[in-house]
Amino acid sequence: MKSVATAAIVLIAGILGSLQLMNTAKQGIVLASQARPITLKVTLLGTAAGPPVYLDRFGPATLVEAGSQKLLFDCGRAVTIRLTQAGANLAEIHKLFLTHLHSDHVISIPDLFLTPWASGAARQKRFEVWGPAGTRDMMDHIQKAFAFDIHIRRDVDEKYGGEGISVSSRDIVEGKVFDQDGVVVTAFVVDHGPVKPALGYRVDFAGHSVLLSGDTRFSENLIQHAQGVDLLIHETIDADALRANPGNRTRQQIENIIAHHTTLQEAGQVFSRVKPKLAVYSHYLGKTEDLIAGTRKTYSGPLEVGEDLMSFDIGDRIEVHRAAR
Repeated sequence: MKSVATAAIVLIAGILGSLQLMNTAKQGIVLASQARPITLKVTLLGTAAGPPVYLDRFGPATLVEAGSQKLLFDCGRAVTIRLTQAGANLAEIHKLFLTHLHSDHVISIPDLFLTPWASGAARQKRFEVWGPAGTRDMMDHIQKAFAFDIHIRRDVDEKYGGEGISVSSRDIVEGKVFDQDGVVVTAFVVDHGPVKPALGYRVDFAGHSVLLSGDTRFSENLIQHAQGVDLLIHETIDADALRANPGNRTRQQIENIIAHHTTLQEAGQVFSRVKPKLAVYSHYLGKTEDLIAGTRKTYSGPLEVGEDLMSFDIGDRIEVHRAAR
């Protein structure tokens, strides 16, 4: 993708990017010049957690490219900006999978729904959305909220095609929810406290896989569905950091937030039991060095703290690319 650095960053277990290159083959992570053909590409579009606004990290969203399929998972703040920065054609991003319906995960749906249709991209394909119970109602209301704009642009002024602004939305439960062109998406239930239902997703293609945790606290069901996965993308929270900076929230509100997420030590336990080729944090709260240190108490394998526009090429090995700065 255009704005993403082509040089891959070698990941090494135990020390973030600082061990000798000779160990990379053992870890299954390589430089671009060493890589075999790519079967899956994953791009972290937004890695921030929660509603607060950050200028360096945008809302949760992850793009998975598998063969001919381009699948978006969650639709947080500024997703169309990040997709454009990543070199994506917005008209091709019309399949969206939602983990749950918290505002920070869905706030950019109207932008992604409307903009690629009513612009030069001129999306011609139906906008498809999969998500937990309530997804269909939400999408119905989004269409009603923008009914005037849709009518003017479709029927009166520019007369953009109707198919590109049509919607197919599905309330889904645990199980296989997508199977096209060899790409299989499996949804599974996670534990986001009182936020029910909440889902995670696993994508399998050509013998390789990525799993996205969604928002969850420690989940045995996630561990079960993650077995044999190449790339495990998981949320986390540095509880001490949040307690030290509560803002205007009460102590009880802070403790409620912590209770709905996975602590660093718990995430390390998940990684240790799954043993992915690479574990990655996204949708996290805390400083990189503190996240690494806390996780190392329970996990010693390959680990990255995600950054917006960081991407992963998954084949027999995993390449990691950071965005140019």
